[in-house]
Amino acid sequence: MKAITQDRYGSADVLGLRDIDRPTASDHEVVVRVHAAGLARGVLHVMTGEPYLMRLMGFGLTKPKNPVPGMDVAGTVMETGAQVTRFKAGDEVFGIAKGSYAEYAAASEDKLSLKPESLTFEQAAAISVSGLTALRALDAAEVGPGSSVLVVGASGNVGTHAVQIAVALGASSPVSPAAPRPTSSPR
Repeated sequence: MKAITQDRYGSADVLGLRDIDRPTASDHEVVVRVHAAGLARGVLHVMTGEPYLMRLMGFGLTKPKNPVPGMDVAGTVMETGAQVTRFKAGDEVFGIAKGSYAEYAAASEDKLSLKPESLTFEQAAAISVSGLTALRALDAAEVGPGSSVLVVGASGNVGTHAVQIAVALGASSPVSPAAPRPTSSPR
């Protein structure tokens, strides 16, 4: 199968398209035929190996542990492990898989969900890591109806999701449209 791979840390120049072996499913994994893969900030960190602390956290000291980057995935289940109970071949799924920048990726069944029919594969692949991070942060902050939320960094992946999820939960911006606006005095 074809995959984007890297064998060292660095800029985008370390990435290359190569033929590698197709993954197989372990007991609690499925193999997904990748229709779309999301691009999140974490992919840049894994590609560059920076900040250096991430290398110590298990991503690989001198080179990436997983030669295929990418985590956000959406696709079709092609194979299931012996202990998989949530999915069957043919199911359309989205979620988190190690090495989603490939034609096929293996993923733990507990890191995937069925793809809603209302979403395209591209839309579903864009929400997994960043959307889950935003949802967990808002949940930890107990955001709900009547909450006032200010999202610093709302233009990034997580922030964009946080704004949309906060609104869906009934929150509002700290500056409401009805608030008086400052006026400038004539000079």
